[in-house]
Amino acid sequence: MRNLDFWNRHSSQYLEMAFETAYKEVLHHPDGYGRRVGDCGDMVEFFVKLSDHRLAHISFTAQGCLNTTACCNTVVALARGKTIDQAWEITPEDVKDYLRTLPEDHEHCAQLAVGGFYLALSDYQAKWKKTEKTA
Repeated sequence: MRNLDFWNRHSSQYLEMAFETAYKEVLHHPDGYGRRVGDCGDMVEFFVKLSDHRLAHISFTAQGCLNTTACCNTVVALARGKTIDQAWEITPEDVKDYLRTLPEDHEHCAQLAVGGFYLALSDYQAKWKKTEKTA
């Protein structure tokens, strides 16, 4: 009965993002990389590649709860195809709104996912600026 409660308690968006596996991968030689560990002990890594100044490929790895995975997949869904400037506008609130049924006691998972993604964006921008200076 408890297992049935889980499926009935969550939105279809949450369930889709919690169990999506297409973006869970280590991307070798990414344009940007970010790793963050939350206070809860969950860890996320984000990898980004750009093409024509847009996020063409985003992937992640996550060690932690299903809520963290749902939040990471949501970040990917919200960011794909966006410019770096547009990607910086993604907030933990956007992630929570998209998922609809992220438990309140796991809202930190949205902050963790967005924070890891921001670190990947920062890494990309730091590399880009370094390359720009040497060109």
